[in-house]
Amino acid sequence: MTRLILTTALSLMLATTAALAADPAMTATTAKGPTLVDAKGMTLYTFAKDSADKIACVDKCAANWPPFLAEAGAKPAGDWTLVTRPEGTQQWAYKGKPLYAWVKDMKPGDITGDNFLDGAWKVAQP
Repeated sequence: MTRLILTTALSLMLATTAALAADPAMTATTAKGPTLVDAKGMTLYTFAKDSADKIACVDKCAANWPPFLAEAGAKPAGDWTLVTRPEGTQQWAYKGKPLYAWVKDMKPGDITGDNFLDGAWKVAQP
């Protein structure tokens, strides 16, 4: 009986762990050290003019710095939150900082946007 209870408890713990959402980004090593990257391995960036509740990168800025958008129904957890963009889409933020890609990064590991605009753009690091 005890073995059955333990087996059932372990199965429930494993199922619960598997059901938890994975982080929306991964960590990879770039020339700047550990860096947050999207599913394609492309570097993610933060913008100094953004805040946890206000997106400053819109329109032409967002065309060059595509927002790291969340899929419908995304569930934030831990250091990950969602910020609502002006057009109503949800964007991932890490530790309160909205995340973006950079159109001039051509391959995984590129960090060509780091320190762009007098340092306003920075690679996102865990």
